[in-house]
Amino acid sequence: MIQPMTGKELEYIADSMSNEDLLMKQCAAVVATGTTPALRNLCSQMLQTHQQHFDSLMHAISHHQQMAPTQPQQ
Repeated sequence: MIQPMTGKELEYIADSMSNEDLLMKQCAAVVATGTTPALRNLCSQMLQTHQQHFDSLMHAISHHQQMAPTQPQQ
């Protein structure tokens, strides 16, 4: 049986989501201002990859919310 995540695990996921969000913003900036089509295309692909990572982490959080106890553990 899968156990709910610990607080430390949730913090790690939140930090990872923050990192993925920053990477998406940086890639989006290069897509908007890149000097060559190849650079813009590469960053566009990287943007999609980081979005997928972010979505996977969000899924893990939402799955945890379904499993988490609703009352404090004794």
